[in-house]
Amino acid sequence: MAKAGFPTSSDIYLEAEGKKIAVVQSYKATARRSEQVVEAFGESEPVATIATQLTYKIELTRLYATAEAVSDGIDFHRLKNFSLVIVKPDRRVAYTGCQWSEIAESGELSRMVAERVTITASKRVETRV
Repeated sequence: MAKAGFPTSSDIYLEAEGKKIAVVQSYKATARRSEQVVEAFGESEPVATIATQLTYKIELTRLYATAEAVSDGIDFHRLKNFSLVIVKPDRRVAYTGCQWSEIAESGELSRMVAERVTITASKRVETRV
């Protein structure tokens, strides 16, 4: 049975090597595809447009490392090839092959918090639940 409502921070999380390493308060995902024009000799306009590889830019807000990740000594700055998982009422979306491109941190005593993390993902997989 699908759950009702919008995703919560327990439904939006980072995963690495099969372990939940951080929960995320919110996200904004953008799919990007650039185009390359094909020009032909003697033509005044391009004859075709070719779409290049699709990439995903995701801005995450307020990441909280899980207790297990903190005890394992998680270092967001060394993190690579991880996944972002978003569990919605009717489907699960996973962005895989993630790398971070920007990290802005702040924190409180005994809490590991990253305020804003921008990541790039190579793949998006959506499955119905």
